[in-house]
Parts: sequence; C-alpha cells; structure tokens
Amino acid sequence: MFLIDDIQKEIIRRRDMRDVFTFTIDPADAKDFDDAISFEVIKSPDDSINDQTVNYQIGVHIADVSFYVRPDTDVDDEAYRRGTSVYLVDRVIPMLPEELCNDKCSLRPNEDKLCMSVIFTMDSEARVLKHKICRTVIRSNARLNYDEAQEIIMSPGGIVDGEANPDRIQTALKALNALALKLRAARLANGALAIEQDEMRFHLDENGHPTDIYFERPNEAHHLIEEFMLLANRTVATSVGSGKPFVYRVHDLPDADKLAEVEQFKHRYSGKSGSRYAGRSTEGFKRAIEMLTIRAQSKAVYSTYNIGHYGLAFSHYTHFTSPIRRYPDLMVHRLVEKYILTGKKFSLTREELEEKCEHCSACEQEAAQAERDSVKMFQAMWISDHIGEVLTGYVSGITDFGLFIQLDESRCEGLIHISKIGDINKYTLGDAVTVKVVRADVNKSQIDFEFA
Repeated sequence: MFLIDDIQKEIIRRRDMRDVFTFTIDPADAKDFDDAISFEVIKSPDDSINDQTVNYQIGVHIADVSFYVRPDTDVDDEAYRRGTSVYLVDRVIPMLPEELCNDKCSLRPNEDKLCMSVIFTMDSEARVLKHKICRTVIRSNARLNYDEAQEIIMSPGGIVDGEANPDRIQTALKALNALALKLRAARLANGALAIEQDEMRFHLDENGHPTDIYFERPNEAHHLIEEFMLLANRTVATSVGSGKPFVYRVHDLPDADKLAEVEQFKHRYSGKSGSRYAGRSTEGFKRAIEMLTIRAQSKAVYSTYNIGHYGLAFSHYTHFTSPIRRYPDLMVHRLVEKYILTGKKFSLTREELEEKCEHCSACEQEAAQAERDSVKMFQAMWISDHIGEVLTGYVSGITDFGLFIQLDESRCEGLIHISKIGDINKYTLGDAVTVKVVRADVNKSQIDFEFA
C-alpha cells in the first residue's frame, strides 16, 4: 500500500517533465494507458547559421509499474502467474488489479504519473543524436484515440473536442508522423517484414450478442505509436550491453520448407507455367499467400539468449513499453534499474530468468489461443443469425475431411464437409466459391457451409 506522501517523495527524486507537452494515443475503448509521448522543438547549436536546422526532444514515457509492484509480493506473484492480460471480444482479464492498471499506473490526462522514460534527441531525418533512459514524472495534456489522431494528421485544421490548444497537438502529431514515416521506411529497407492484418472487431448489443463485424486497419496514427515504441524497445535492449542476463524478445528465422511452399504457390498463381489458376479472382489468392507466409514464420518468444529479431530486422530487441499488461516488460524495467539507473542488486540468476522467460512465452501463447477462441465463438454467434444465406468466400484450408472457407465480407471461417464435395482435388487455396450457411454451433465455435 502506497501513501500519498510516498508518491510525493518519489516525484521529487525524478526528472520533472510535467511542463513538457505530452499526450497518449490508444484505442477508443482503452482504459489502461501505459505509454505516452512528449514533444519539444529544441534549438540546434548552429541555429544562428542555418535556420533550417530543426531538432526535436521526444520522450517515450512508460508507466512505472515497478514502483508499485515489488518482487515477492502477492500482487507480483499473481501477475507472474498470469503473465499477460487477455483481451477477449467482450471483456479483458487484466494481469494487474484494476486499481493499478486503470488508475494508479494508467497515464490518464491531467494527473501526475510516475514513468520509466526513454528521451531521444532526433534530427529532422529521424536520426537519433542522443538518448537518455531515466525515471520521470509526467502530466499528460491530452488523451487521443487513433481515429482522432489520424484526423489531425490528415487534416490541416484538425481539432480535438475540449482541447484548449489544438495547434500544439497538430504541430506535434505532424512532426512525429513525419519522423515515424522515416523510421518505418528505414526499418523496411533494412529487411523488416511488412505483414499487416486488419483487426476483427464486433458491435455487441445490450445482451452481448454480436450485431455486426467490422475491421480496423492500421493507419498512420497506429504506425506513429508503433515506430516510437519499437525505437524505445530497441534502444533499451541495446543500452544494456552484452554479457548481462537480460530479457530479450527474439524471433528466429522462418521455416525454409514452408517459405519454399509459399514461393511455389505464388509461381502457380502467376501463370508462368500455364497454370489453370491464372486469371481467377486475386483477392482470395492474396489472402492465401499472406496466410501461408505468416504460417511459415517462427514464433517470437522471450529469452535471455539473444538471437535477434528476424521479423523486425533488429539485432537487439526487448519488450519495455507495456508493463501494465505484460510481465516480461515489468522484468525488463527491473533489469533497467539494475544495469542502467542504480546498479541495485538483482537476485535472479540467468537460469532463473530464462525459466521466467519460458513461462511468460507459454502464457502469451495461451492468451493468444484464448483470444482466437473468443473470436471464433462470436463469429459463430453472429453467423447464427444468417443461416440459409448465400455468401461468397474463398478456400482457406484443405484437409482430408473437407474444405475450410473464409467469407469475403465477415471473414468468418467454416467447413464444407468432404461428404458434400465431389472431387476435392480440383480445389486449391484461394479459389473463389459461393456457399450457403447451413449450421452454426456456438458452444463448439463451429460453422458449416455447403456449396450454393
């Protein structure tokens, strides 16, 4: 239990950034704001010579969960057991108690908040001139959602309702977006993968029943936050140095055989061999290629053994930016305190730290499966209102017991059983088909189709 006096004393010891313009960008329905960005234009030493030289001080501020959650406490033990927050369609199962994740740690506007920060000095070409990792106290000036931020980025006169100084937000977002575009371009040019998937969302009625399915595609506002979080994560991992037990986020090379299958599939579709698939509708094949490419990738995991991150094309990478919802980030904050900030003793051996990494990786996979199961259940609930309808889709999977079909608009996936198919060999991934919805089992999250 922390008293107000304890927090006030801690504020005095930290770098005070409450007067620096700071804001958060999160989904519209978010309650746990664990990252914020501050923005300042700073004068360059040669301003008197070249008034075109502009540098920026940009802070990536992360909620300092480690101040409130100490090792070997009941809250810490339970957070470790959970490993991560779980985001289901209709609810969130948080890693931390609500008082922490939605109140004390959440970087809500117009409240003093304790943070662990990475502060960058950058030039207009998005080159990092210097950085500093430190403990701070911030006071967010504005809470934006992604749509609001995108509107400001795209519109010369974007205004946030209730914001006293929209010009300051507009100036910051446009400058940060320009930097983020350059960071992203450099990362992709260095070999990073550029696989992006729309996020499926549901409109629910007052009884929790899905009435509509829609998709959110990452926009420039998403990319802005993503690039600065990636920069902070990479900077922390690099700053720790080699030879010290640390929690890395690693991603191994993809499966070579599966990648070869993707290339063979592309070759068949291209029609270079006179393939019978050439000339068909392309959307299903594009999705099939994307799906096969994703399946060829290794799973990213946590480890004390740094093998780099293939997907991001980073030699050093960690997770530092979401300690409210991921336990590995909390471990990284404690390691940063030891290696960079104070030199305090950290009692875990490398073997013990690796065991925790393995546990957190397992928790992440379990949470991801729970989230997929939740989506499938709500898809079955939604399509149960559309029994008998005829819809278009494409072949998304071929098995011994039938064809999996993903619908075009809703992207619900169901099965045409082998007994309903004449010659299964005449179908291939990506084939466009028209099907009728015949059954939906919500308890089993199963959808059955037949050819229309």
